Amino acid sequence: MRLVDFLVRELTGAGVDHVFGVGGANIEDLYDALYAAGPPIRAVVAKHEFSAATMADGYARATGRLGVVAATSGGGAMNLLPGLAEAYASRVPLLALVGQPPMAQQGRGAFQDSSGMAGSLDAHRLFAPVSRFCARVEDAGQIPELLPRAIAAALRHPRGPAVLLLPKDVQQAQVAAAPVPPALPLPDRVDREVRDRVVRALHGAQRVLVIAGEGVAAGHARADLAELAGRLGAWVAVTPDAKDVFDNTDARFAGVAGVMGHPNVADCLRRADVCLLIGTRWPAMARGALEAALGCALVVCIDPEPPYVSGVALRGDLRTVLRDVTARLPAGARPCPPHDGPVPLPVVGRAVTGGPDRMSAIDAVAAVAAALPDDGHVFVDAGNAGAAAIHLLPAPRRGRFVVAVGMGGMGYAFGAGIGAALATGQRTYVLAGDGAFFMHGMEVHTAIEYGAPVTFVIFNNNAHGMCVTREQLFYGDAYSYNLFRPTDIGAGVAAAFPSLPVARPGDAAQVRAALLHGNDPGRGPAFVAVDLDPHEIPPFQPFLTVDGRHPADAEETIDEPEPIPAG
Repeated sequence: MRLVDFLVRELTGAGVDHVFGVGGANIEDLYDALYAAGPPIRAVVAKHEFSAATMADGYARATGRLGVVAATSGGGAMNLLPGLAEAYASRVPLLALVGQPPMAQQGRGAFQDSSGMAGSLDAHRLFAPVSRFCARVEDAGQIPELLPRAIAAALRHPRGPAVLLLPKDVQQAQVAAAPVPPALPLPDRVDREVRDRVVRALHGAQRVLVIAGEGVAAGHARADLAELAGRLGAWVAVTPDAKDVFDNTDARFAGVAGVMGHPNVADCLRRADVCLLIGTRWPAMARGALEAALGCALVVCIDPEPPYVSGVALRGDLRTVLRDVTARLPAGARPCPPHDGPVPLPVVGRAVTGGPDRMSAIDAVAAVAAALPDDGHVFVDAGNAGAAAIHLLPAPRRGRFVVAVGMGGMGYAFGAGIGAALATGQRTYVLAGDGAFFMHGMEVHTAIEYGAPVTFVIFNNNAHGMCVTREQLFYGDAYSYNLFRPTDIGAGVAAAFPSLPVARPGDAAQVRAALLHGNDPGRGPAFVAVDLDPHEIPPFQPFLTVDGRHPADAEETIDEPEPIPAG
């Protein structure tokens, strides 16, 4: 069979049922093989390769399975890089199949040559830093060895992208049809001495603060986290990209840690004997405003990789290590010491202006919270919209709450939300600002094309809002490169896509009504555009304390919203 037919068969056998990408001459044979194979595997064509990569990312985060993205050579390949960089930083298992010019043309001035020969760009050197495994397939006979190695590298700890560079003539070449056994990840070896030290420390601790990260979701370890926290009587905080790994209504829930988080986490940390990191290396976004509160707490990190701060690292498969440690603790739940819980920060800013057709971000997020299905997914984009949602929006009880803080690329949520919705069939909310929309919002077309159950909620403040806030707070508020002329995004999208339900609500009750209408079973995509004020300061710690004081002491505080009536 052709190498591409072999690839499709092996991916299907590995449980892959979607391949996301953008076509082109040097990857078209793969699409031909996908068409020939038919269900259960399906090809999904995006508008842009970055979004195709984030679709594979969202697919992987929602299902726990390998995400696959395919792109052609040249600009198509280059456009994959930021998406793969996000997956690398956030440890998401992806396989990128990247087309290349035929072998005989490499180093001879071929269009889009990236062989590294004769002074051409070297794709292998380009992709290797953002992948756990990268190989150029120069002979079809290599693929039975390289494909299992690539998949194993993507799925082993630490997870991340794998890249196979596929010249066009190699894709078309014949390979043996015999199936190849998968390459199994190497077993993790837990350092028993370190484990015993950690268990002793937890035995002796009166107060433990757990900070749980995205690795808990990736490792299917939510129940194991809850069991360990119960035995320790621990407070549980989450990193900004892991709000869904612990029940936000549980009495032990301390809030979100870091720059978009809740002050209660710092208070718990000051009182803790042990700070237990689970499934996170505790990067800057998750520890901002907390380092001063560390005090004498011992930091213990259970994760495949060591933490970014000083502490005891207990490395290995997260679920295996959690169960090992838990089994060595006394059975039964301990009471959790009193704490304040995730009380929101006071959100301040200039008075919201513009009349009844503009509302505060607090009101808009409250409306989303009132309409979000328990089994829905939430994908949050960068900027002020992201900070407000992370701080104020509770995670769905049975769905994902995903924020791309690895690279923080604007527009990530559009593709990722579509990938998750197509993978699971569950209603998925994409929350993004107008800046992110203008970067990659035309993936709305992809959602319509494939009937994806995605509700796009666009918080339009006609600005790169976080950059505006930075100009105001740190550069004297004398100018702005980031305030834009008003744009009616809702009207534009409605005109472009007549079949798409588009709402342009003027208040929180109308936002909620529009979202509930879009939640109806069997509905495809829906679009809600909400106008906000660009001068609101989001619940983002670096903005709320400047020179040791609140940056907007003389400005109006935006009140908490009135409860939205049920029904």
